[in-house]
Amino acid sequence: MTREELLEAFIESIGQPFVFVDTRHVIRYVSRRAESHYRTPREELLGRSIFDCHDPESCRIIREVFAALERGEEERMITDDARHRIWMRAVRDPGGRLLGYFERYERPADDAGRSGPL
Repeated sequence: MTREELLEAFIESIGQPFVFVDTRHVIRYVSRRAESHYRTPREELLGRSIFDCHDPESCRIIREVFAALERGEEERMITDDARHRIWMRAVRDPGGRLLGYFERYERPADDAGRSGPL
């Protein structure tokens, strides 16, 4: 098994939608779960700007959080509603250089304050 095959198997096993976007905001990876979640074949998403897939308010939030990631922040919650919590998370190389970002999903907290993966 190659390293690439191992990493893809790991990402696909997460069970949550996973879309990796580079620092130019180009979609570089779309998991099968993301295809299902967004109801769009990965071939139609790969190579596109993330801004082509979101409304103006979401684009504003992405830009704002991306600027924070560039300044060194690792993760920020961008949605917290009754369905789910969504976090935008930095991906960095071993030297700390920002390579891109992805969204991380969680269930909302219950009355006891517990949350977890979808």
